[in-house]
Amino acid sequence: MTNAALAARNRIVWMDLEMTGLDETKDYILEAACLITDQDLNIVAEGPNIIINQPDSILDGMGEWCKKTHGESGLTEACRNSNISVEEAQEQLVDFIGRYTNPGECPLAGNSIGEDKRFLYKYMPKLINHLHYRIIDVSTIKELGRRWNPDVLKNAPPKSLTHRAMDDIKESLIELSFYKANIFK
Repeated sequence: MTNAALAARNRIVWMDLEMTGLDETKDYILEAACLITDQDLNIVAEGPNIIINQPDSILDGMGEWCKKTHGESGLTEACRNSNISVEEAQEQLVDFIGRYTNPGECPLAGNSIGEDKRFLYKYMPKLINHLHYRIIDVSTIKELGRRWNPDVLKNAPPKSLTHRAMDDIKESLIELSFYKANIFK
């Protein structure tokens, strides 16, 4: 295997979704963002940050937390104004990821990424099929650190809590970089 092929195989696909709620059986994706890093967490490529159109019937049906948070961030209005469907978003993301990774080789990463992955299985199966089945869940490392090495977490980087997809990915990347330097040294 060439060095370039090995480097591509070790890349990490970072994603974050903003949704109308946490139940993939009745909730919908509002925003999806992606970036690719190498194994050392250096950004290889910053991908699309896609706002997905959702009708008022879906947006008005969100729970209070989502209405408040997505309303204040501007995401709700951005969804109303978007003309991108979830299918178009999937195509853009698969195209982006496919430029930097080979099918079945690279894991999905993010904070509580299992939650996002459930929505991706339902709404973006073509994207899921491109990824490796393994995940890198930053929140798992945080929870283990909290239990086994709580002193390290005292210096963990703060979160801005914008609840926008690309912001959340970048914060997750910074957080994992912190754990890499302080837990996995």
